[in-house]
Amino acid sequence: MLSRVIFTILAVTAPLAASAQEEANGLSFRFGLGPSFAPEYFGSDDLGAGVGAKFELERLKLGGLALGGGDDYGFGLRGSVRVIGAREADDFDELAGLDDVDTSLEIGGGLEFTTPTYDVFAVLRYGAVGHESFVAELGSDIFFRPTDQLTISAGPRLLLGDDDYAQTYFGVSAAEAGGAFAAYDAQGGIMSAGAEAEATYAINADWEVVGTLRYEQLREDAANSPITQSDDQFSGSIVLTRKITFGF
Repeated sequence: MLSRVIFTILAVTAPLAASAQEEANGLSFRFGLGPSFAPEYFGSDDLGAGVGAKFELERLKLGGLALGGGDDYGFGLRGSVRVIGAREADDFDELAGLDDVDTSLEIGGGLEFTTPTYDVFAVLRYGAVGHESFVAELGSDIFFRPTDQLTISAGPRLLLGDDDYAQTYFGVSAAEAGGAFAAYDAQGGIMSAGAEAEATYAINADWEVVGTLRYEQLREDAANSPITQSDDQFSGSIVLTRKITFGF
């Protein structure tokens, strides 16, 4: 399933990148930090407080490649970044015997279709730092704008991962087996399905406050993993973001 998603994203986005309109090279993105809560690790039934980060690529133009930019609706490209915190077994009694999992940085992009009232997207990310595997995320949002400054969006999410991703976060190797855990070979597929809601308040053209709530239900091998304490995963954050622009 994941291989078909990867092929579809690459096949559709390649001609769009090649046909990007001529404009000045540059990079524009929003970045911010703020308080957050999330499961202490994938499958945990306890929530932990932390610092949430938000990165949103608004525009990238480099030669014939263009992502975002302008107010046009229809098909386009979008960037996607996700940071997954480290999982250290010594911090959790129930994970005794498991290897630590390093912090991961996923980077990628994909295709989106946008209208004034909704959008649909499919993105592919690779763990450039950390897990070194592929994940794909599919989703859509409906937009509601009660004022010029406030935008509310909500919609479903589906996360897929390859075998290496599933084994990293939900598998138990033969070397780790024993004690509380039996060996478990986690296979790729649907990792979770759920929904996300977000409210964005534009203070001005540069600064925004973004509140996000997300619910995910672990599926298939992720849900059946002996590591998983709860299928229901809730997370949220309130982040102050700043628009940053570079020309080159």
